Amino acid sequence: MRADVVTEDTTGDVTGESAAAPAPSRGYALLLCVAGALGLAAAFVLTTDKIKLLQNPNYVPSCNINPIISCGSVMRTEQASVFGFPNSLLGLIGFAVVVATGVGVLAGARYRRWYWLGLQAGTVFGLVLIHWLIGQTLYSIGAVCPYCMLVWAATITLFWYTTLHNLRTGVIPVSPKLRPVVRELNRYHWVVPVLWYAVILLLVLNRFWSYWSTLI
Repeated sequence: MRADVVTEDTTGDVTGESAAAPAPSRGYALLLCVAGALGLAAAFVLTTDKIKLLQNPNYVPSCNINPIISCGSVMRTEQASVFGFPNSLLGLIGFAVVVATGVGVLAGARYRRWYWLGLQAGTVFGLVLIHWLIGQTLYSIGAVCPYCMLVWAATITLFWYTTLHNLRTGVIPVSPKLRPVVRELNRYHWVVPVLWYAVILLLVLNRFWSYWSTLI
């Protein structure tokens, strides 16, 4: 990942909802584009497969690999449409906004503080939703979807780096005592997401170890 994702220092509070926030780094903008595009691609595949499954109940999604890695098993559950429509539609909207934001920044756009707070709220919502879905996937549904896992990874990445961006630019006010903590978090920005991914991977391995062990 480019170093300039994390080289900005906290500049103090951005006063007023209409105040333009400091320009994000190019690295953060590129991260928005890449992570958003990966999440958007996964949401698109999940949506098209869901449509095909509705049209033909016997349709087998491309990511049905074995009894554990099976998108079809997940798509047929109530959890896959928690708000009454396929969850992937939320991904299509949310990740499209993320990509548009990244492209806008690369093109020189400057967004107001309220916009970054809105993006922060969106990533928090996504984070809560995917962790609920992770729990449902592992301990209720009993199957994992590779494209869903890509959405998980993209959402965690976007939440973490959006939070760092908002902290270091003052969009989220930080007291002087906590600014050294923010600087250290920026310095070792990769540690938290790597540990986060590792914990999820270990949970998946542990939950289905009886199956994985038969493949060894």
